[in-house]
Amino acid sequence: MRLSRYFLPTLKEDPKEAQIVSHRLMLRAGMIQQSSAGIYSWLPMGFKVMKKIEQIVREEQNRAGALEILMPTLQPADLWRESGRYDDYGKEMLRITDRHERDMLYGPTNEEQVTDIFRSHVKSYKNLPLNLYHIQWKFRDEVRPRFGIMRGREFLMKDAYSFDLDYEGAKTAYNNMFVAYLKTFARLGVKAIPLRAATGPIGGDLSHEFIVLADTGESEVFYHKDILTLETPSEASYTAEELQGIVDKWTSYYAAADDMHDPATCDIDDADLVTRRGIEVGHIFHFGDKYSKAMGATVAGPEGKDVTVSMGSYGIGVSRLVGGIIEASHDDAGIIWPESVAPFKVGLINLKSGDEACDAACEDFYNKLRNQDIDVLNDDTSGRAGEKFANMDLIGLPWQATIGPRGVKSGIVEVKNRATGEKQELGLDDALQLLVGLN
Repeated sequence: MRLSRYFLPTLKEDPKEAQIVSHRLMLRAGMIQQSSAGIYSWLPMGFKVMKKIEQIVREEQNRAGALEILMPTLQPADLWRESGRYDDYGKEMLRITDRHERDMLYGPTNEEQVTDIFRSHVKSYKNLPLNLYHIQWKFRDEVRPRFGIMRGREFLMKDAYSFDLDYEGAKTAYNNMFVAYLKTFARLGVKAIPLRAATGPIGGDLSHEFIVLADTGESEVFYHKDILTLETPSEASYTAEELQGIVDKWTSYYAAADDMHDPATCDIDDADLVTRRGIEVGHIFHFGDKYSKAMGATVAGPEGKDVTVSMGSYGIGVSRLVGGIIEASHDDAGIIWPESVAPFKVGLINLKSGDEACDAACEDFYNKLRNQDIDVLNDDTSGRAGEKFANMDLIGLPWQATIGPRGVKSGIVEVKNRATGEKQELGLDDALQLLVGLN
């Protein structure tokens, strides 16, 4: 993509309304624009990052055996009345009345809708286990939306829902999602720690939130230092016993957010206990028959008797992860994207646009990278060198390749790694080989 033809409205100064790093950098890097309080338009670069995150989430859900569907953003209030949540949910729910005076709502979550789908079509235990997921926009009317997309009113979320015959089956489904989440966050280039979370009035011990460590995180997190040394599961699939073993291993280390941490009962040595801040990016939860019982979601069991299915839900904040990754990966100059979600892999900088030799060299290098399926943003604008370098650091592409008059004469390209700041002067072929070899 040529920058001269791209829509990238970057800002030189920090916006006054931005209180946290991700909000500030997303506005400055031209990724989003506020439409109204807590609601944003996603501009080309921000949208591209979000779609890359979405695709990784989708691939790992599919690999875990979940089946993708798409449920509507607007839901009938009657489904929520069946579950008893319509009146209990509070003012965060956006309630709507259509032209026929029917009560509707903009879905903040989808337990009722998916339970209705299940009960309408699944009648036998032979069709279990089943896990249905979608990636859809949600709306929660936060009283004080703030921190940009991190706590907005409209957000993109992956939510999955499992259906099983009994608790043991539900536990295996839960563990399967636990492991899928570890794989997902590893592919996104972030280290996510699972924390035991409160289960509320439902009880039980199956609830974990996944947090990304970031100095500017919303919650204080306490964890055993060795949890960061655990290797992400890598096999395509696991037996129920293997899944349980992985979950047991990860949860054997102490990890708790401030609302669950009790210094009096924490038996970790001070030398091993780490305190950081973190951002919640995912939550998995087993809630048994809370919705299936209220809404009559049953199947004929092995003995022919109706059995109320056991359910769980599994959420990942897709749009929130854009901000979460920035919070975890940035420096004073701007964003540092992990390669897996970067909007472009390489930023090509022409130091003297309009110069015939520089233009020709950049065009040739640009085309060679594209022919090797490297996603390149070619800064072919007439800006000053300092501005070009600052913009490339701001938008955080993993690699920068700079060609100027001196380099053209000597056949040299300066290649910079954005994360480390390391620079190398390489011949054209060597630079090409380096950037292509990292693909």
